Amino acid sequence: MRIAQLLLGLLVVGLESVLAVQRDNFRTCSQVAYCRRHRALEPGPSSYAAQPESLRLSQTSAEINVLNKETGVRFVLTISGIKDNTFRIRLVEAEPLRQRFEPPIGDVLVKEPEGEEMIYKGRSGSQLTFTKGSSRLILTTDPLRIDIFSDDNPVVSINARGLLNFEHTREKKGWVTSLTSSLFSWFSQPFREPAAEDTQQEEKKEETENNEEEKTEKKKEEESDLWEETFKSFTESKPFGPTSVGVDISFPGVEYVYGIPEHAESLALKTTKSTDPYRLFNLDVFEYELYNPMALYGSVPLMIAHNEKRTLSVFWLNAAETWVDIRSNVADKKRCNPLTGGLGKCSLSVTIKSVFSNLADFVTGNNEVPQTDTHWFSESGIIDIFIMLGPGPKDVFRQYAALTGTTPLPPLFSIGYHQCRWNYNDQEDVRSVDENFDKFDLPYDVIWLDIEHADGKRYFTWDASKFPNSEEMLRNISSKGRKMVTIVDPHLKRDDNFKVYAEGRDKGLFVKTKDGQDFDGWCWPGSSSWPDFMEPHVRDWWASKFALSEYPGSALNLYTWNDMNEPSVFNGPEITFSRDQKHLAGWENREVHNVYGMHVHAATMEGLLRRTNHQERAFVLTRAFFAGSQRTAAVWTGDNMGEWGHLKVSNPMILSLNLVGIVFSGADIGGFFKNPDIELQTRWFQAGAFQPFARSHAHLDTKRREPYLLPEENVNIVRSALRARYSYLPYWYTQFYLSEKTGAPVMQPLWVEFPGEKATFNIDDVYLIGPALLVRPVTDQGAVSANVYFPGADELWYDVDTWQVYKGQQEVNVPAPLSKIPVYQRGGYIIPRKMRPRRSSTLTFDDPFTLVVCLDAKQESAGQLYVDDYHSFRYRDGDFGLVNYTFQHHKLHSIPIQQDNQFTTSEWLERVMIIGLPHEPKSVTLNSSGETKDLGFTYDSSTKILVIRKPGVNILLPWTITLH
Repeated sequence: MRIAQLLLGLLVVGLESVLAVQRDNFRTCSQVAYCRRHRALEPGPSSYAAQPESLRLSQTSAEINVLNKETGVRFVLTISGIKDNTFRIRLVEAEPLRQRFEPPIGDVLVKEPEGEEMIYKGRSGSQLTFTKGSSRLILTTDPLRIDIFSDDNPVVSINARGLLNFEHTREKKGWVTSLTSSLFSWFSQPFREPAAEDTQQEEKKEETENNEEEKTEKKKEEESDLWEETFKSFTESKPFGPTSVGVDISFPGVEYVYGIPEHAESLALKTTKSTDPYRLFNLDVFEYELYNPMALYGSVPLMIAHNEKRTLSVFWLNAAETWVDIRSNVADKKRCNPLTGGLGKCSLSVTIKSVFSNLADFVTGNNEVPQTDTHWFSESGIIDIFIMLGPGPKDVFRQYAALTGTTPLPPLFSIGYHQCRWNYNDQEDVRSVDENFDKFDLPYDVIWLDIEHADGKRYFTWDASKFPNSEEMLRNISSKGRKMVTIVDPHLKRDDNFKVYAEGRDKGLFVKTKDGQDFDGWCWPGSSSWPDFMEPHVRDWWASKFALSEYPGSALNLYTWNDMNEPSVFNGPEITFSRDQKHLAGWENREVHNVYGMHVHAATMEGLLRRTNHQERAFVLTRAFFAGSQRTAAVWTGDNMGEWGHLKVSNPMILSLNLVGIVFSGADIGGFFKNPDIELQTRWFQAGAFQPFARSHAHLDTKRREPYLLPEENVNIVRSALRARYSYLPYWYTQFYLSEKTGAPVMQPLWVEFPGEKATFNIDDVYLIGPALLVRPVTDQGAVSANVYFPGADELWYDVDTWQVYKGQQEVNVPAPLSKIPVYQRGGYIIPRKMRPRRSSTLTFDDPFTLVVCLDAKQESAGQLYVDDYHSFRYRDGDFGLVNYTFQHHKLHSIPIQQDNQFTTSEWLERVMIIGLPHEPKSVTLNSSGETKDLGFTYDSSTKILVIRKPGVNILLPWTITLH
């Protein structure tokens, strides 16, 4: 038995390296029947037409019948005005044979979207016009098409290319029906002897019949995929037939679109003219390839379109597999330019004709304006589209946040540095790693344990031989303010003696096969079953397992990591569930696949919150995600590799996640697979120190690479990077607070702050933390300098190490030796920092602040500081402090924003640094609570830095520092 278990373990572990080199484990568009059908559609007049006489109006919406003139199938189109410059477009079957899946309110959408008045202006010919605020929507009835204008500018068009295709539900016609029909047709023909003159006609008829037979055979071959489909050795049934939906969405005047993660891709999405469409289907992809549109671990079907004048976004609310084709008249023209090496592709269309034709040309007077055309199609579900019209980037973030929610303010420890490996061997190994971080003065907050910590990979347990006293281990790290995270995956080992599995089986909580049996698949423990997280009562049961009484050996400083929740099934098609697997409510996996992982981590978060009766904030990390995942988990970019290319791509991947609301995100520092060299490890630590979620992680077979194992010179560099992260925790924390309130990214592309500066639109190797810190990680081997683009014509940017100043709207090659990551503070911004080195963030709670004031060209600056108790939910009851800072006319003001429940803290102001001050003041005074006192200071005329020592005032009090 032990030999069999060993062989199974070797097979499962070895599977990872096998799958890593087999790209054909994952479907391409040509291997997916509905993808082929949708992609084969040619632009042209749509076969769908709205019936104006059926128009039904309410204060906030319009409903109209739609007919597919080719099939005779009827649909219902609903156009709704949504609060805050948003439209919603829904198309459903009028008489479906079976209900289609729509995510219930509370799963993806936080609530039913609030309607807003939409005024019907009347009908002119085939056009129905509606207005909402400064926006105008024109519904063309035949062929069906929707055009949206904002301030009389065309911004979005739906079905202008005529690619709408809604595969209606139907019944399969069996062989008896076909045979009966054929026999009836034969017997219905009148009988007569063939005449001589019929011979020529019979020959022609035979030729025609042969041609028809060839067409019929071809059609049968095409239609064979309508009711079942085979990929490699897997055949998946389609008992309800083809139910895919798709439509084209175009953005006139737009060259750049972003979003629809997760892909290892550049920030600005590329044309898919010569590739597969971007695929959204949650999959476990080992050692994923770079710069291609294949699916990865998570999916958010949100696209952002941006130009110099406007930002808008499209949210495609569909939980099934989705593909997105992108065409750009600008990109495709460049691709076809023989001077750029694209001559071989010039047989394709050079440009895409404006879908707005008369409308756009009339408004712009130019049919060569940039335009991006997209084509969205999903395997099932309905067409449900939210159009958020901005007009600015921050408006779009707010509008999307109103639909799917924001990231709750994380506990401070989770924004610190996390140390992980597959696997820390035992309790002694954990103790050694913890002590070595202290020995080498390296700060960290959380140590992680992977699958080997559990008893035979039975989650919610401990291997007693390796971790005989987990509670003691947790107390030891807690004494330094540190936490632990253990992995809890959704697959449960099928073992009758494993309490969690047996309970789930007995309660009937597991995902089924298409025949209604508990699904039995392979994952890390071997034979496994998966709880059906689609069901609220299953999620409630899962949450109960995190109670301290249900999870023996756990403690309140133990948090959770949900991996493999796509879900990953080693012996399944594409390493996941079969599409025809059944959920308890009767849904097939193909209908709900992309939301499964989100429900796993949501249930896990609920379980952790229950431990303190929802009084203390918790932390969960997830690999799989969907729109709305930001509400209950942080996200990392999965099983990357220790290569320079993966370091480089981590920046646009995390930026893309931030743009779609998943702001608490990061990539494995050092890469999960392979053994990065010393230089790469060092550069990756620098980059990770300036990404929202900072965790080092490594594969079981890699060499140990804790940062203290590096050569002394590199340990010193990593220590500086980690200390820099910890010194900026007050700024990070403030940005996370603001993000919860507004939905704004924490890590953001330059164009978010500089939306009119076109030079920033394609930059993804330079980014901003909040509005004030510009970061340029070094991602090229051997580099000792880096090109940095500084945005903003009137901006000043200060190097945070040397305080050298750079003017905006220029690219500069700056020094970047191995010891340096280029980071710059924006002139005109005040950043709060805590400069005292500590072993963990918990030990900084009462530490004093330094205010770093960087002046702009007007000798002014402003900033904010948010503080609370750093761990509880009391801030939601107003128990926090928020302070505005301004520097004008040689005066620095602290202006607290009062709360209903006055929050108090012992934190105080230790130092003020004013950067860019042209002259030394004669004296510096502090006025607080009606008292004035002189402050000590130093001034460096060469660097133009004034350092004011020990104002000593409580950080939440109003005060003024005056330079005389």
